[in-house]
Order: sequence, then C-alpha cells, then structure tokens
Amino acid sequence: MRIQTPTSLALFSLLPGLASAVGFDCARVSVEGVKFDLSPLGGVHSLYHVDRFDDYIVNTTYVLNICNILKGASIRDGLKCGTSKNICGFETIIPKDSDEDGNIVKRAFPIVGFDHLGHGKKDPEVTRLKKNDPDADGLLVKLTGGEYRETPKSEPKETAAVIEFQCDPDRTGLEGLEDVAETEDDGEEKRRRDKGDEDEDEDDTDKENAGRSLKFRSFKLVDDTYILRLDWRTKYACENYVRDNPKSGGHWGFFTWIIIIGFLCAAAYLIFGSWLNYNRYGARGWDLLPHGDTIRDIPYIFQDWVRRVINTLQGPGARGGYSAV
Repeated sequence: MRIQTPTSLALFSLLPGLASAVGFDCARVSVEGVKFDLSPLGGVHSLYHVDRFDDYIVNTTYVLNICNILKGASIRDGLKCGTSKNICGFETIIPKDSDEDGNIVKRAFPIVGFDHLGHGKKDPEVTRLKKNDPDADGLLVKLTGGEYRETPKSEPKETAAVIEFQCDPDRTGLEGLEDVAETEDDGEEKRRRDKGDEDEDEDDTDKENAGRSLKFRSFKLVDDTYILRLDWRTKYACENYVRDNPKSGGHWGFFTWIIIIGFLCAAAYLIFGSWLNYNRYGARGWDLLPHGDTIRDIPYIFQDWVRRVINTLQGPGARGGYSAV
C-alpha cells in the first residue's frame, strides 16, 4: 500500500509550479551540445515601429525582456498588458484626417508570456542557425504565449516572437538600446505615439534602428498566428563564446551544494520517518512526523533562546549586584 504523507504531498504539489516557472532560461541555453549564455541581454528594452496607411497611422512600441517578466514595464501610458509577460506591444492608431485626441485608439496586447493560472504558455523552441545555413552562426528562438485581436470584437489569434540571435563578435547586443524603467514611458517616444508626426517619412523605423543591435523585422499573420520577428546581433550568440570565455562563479558553489544536499536529506528523513510511524504505530497528524514534539516546541525554544541572549547583552541591570536578604 502506497502512503503519501503530508510532507510528501506538499513537496509533490510544488513540482508543477516549479516546472512551469522554468520557461526560457537565457543564462543556460544548450542546443545540440553547444552552450550559450544570453543573460547579458536581459533587462527591459523597447523598439518603436510606424505603419502608414491611407487613412490612419499605427505607432507600435514593442517592450521585451527575454530573461524575465516585464513586471511594471508592462504598464505604459495607462495601458496594461500583464505583468507576467515577457514581450508586449503597445499600439496607437491615429486617423490622418482628425486632430482630436478622442479619435486616437490605444491598446496593449501580449506577445510572449507565462500566466500562473495556466491561461498562457511559453514554450521555447531553440535551433542553431547552422541547421538551415552552414555558414551562419547563432540561434533562432521562438517564444509563444500571447494573443492579438485585429478588432476589439474579433476572435483573438495566438501570437509568438521569433528572435534571430546573430553572431557578431564586435557587438554586445546592447548598442543603441536603453533600459526601460518599470514605469510608464514619457518624452519624445510618447509624443510621437500620441500625435503622430506627419513630416516623418516611410523610413522612420529604419532610421531609428540604424546602429542598433536589436532590430524590428515584421509583425504579421502567418498560418493563423501573429509573429513578431526580431534580429539581434551580439557576441553572445557566437557558438564559441562560452567556451572561450568561461564565467567564474557560473556554477553552483560548494556551500550551495551543501545546502541542497542537506535539504534533500532532511526531506528524505521526514518522509521516511512519517511512513515508518504510520505503518508501525498507526500515527496520524503531527504524530506522523519523527520527533514531532520537538518540532512543535521549536517556536518556544527559539523564544527562550532569544530571551536569554537579550538578558546576556543587557547585563545584570542597575541593581549593582544587591540581593534580597
């Protein structure tokens, strides 16, 4: 008969959450035996893009953090995308024949992310560029987990981001990028999104991307999924970078392993002891745990120890050693 003790149930209940929280580990990317470390590219970055049509202009700011969730950076100009997202789009639609702010439409939409309640997903697909081009060096990363509505009333379509990390030994990948604060944006970028500048030409985005290591390629519908394509030139995408530049402290240290081993031994002791007490003595509740009385007394033992330390530090007090006769 298989018995699941309270301790084992608690440990197993954590496993799904731990597994889903792993997601894309940009510091430990391994593909076909080749290791990459993209963690230096972490942080919140933004890209600005303009689409011009006959009757309106669409200004879109893409905000991304490949190594972590956006947190407060997912809220911009009053638009909320979701703090658990990794990539969000903030869209402003401006009619050309109207100067009234009331006709401007704004919306935010998630592109990549993970929702703790299971409403989203972030399944990384990582391949080497050499798979399709033997002369290429780098990574192709696909992340999913968002949705986009063509109109407010239309059915949502899935979204994904395809980022091509291209090897460039002369670039860190942060050229032309500034970290975005985890607050609403302001300044010139916000002014352009809200008003739209008619004197800007079709190559505005190309001009803004000039000199940047991270560049916008497209955001369009492909096989019923809206895909954001980005190019990112960086030395961290070179296949020999991790090998030629070993990072000190990149692996867990001795004391970290001691803590992990100690935790596993304690968990194994509690589980085995609980199972033994159940089968040998038919114990229930707190009596299942080995040394249950001692464990229940730990708060009181700790209080006594703290009181004794305080009394030791305070000394005998102001009575100067006098004692009652």
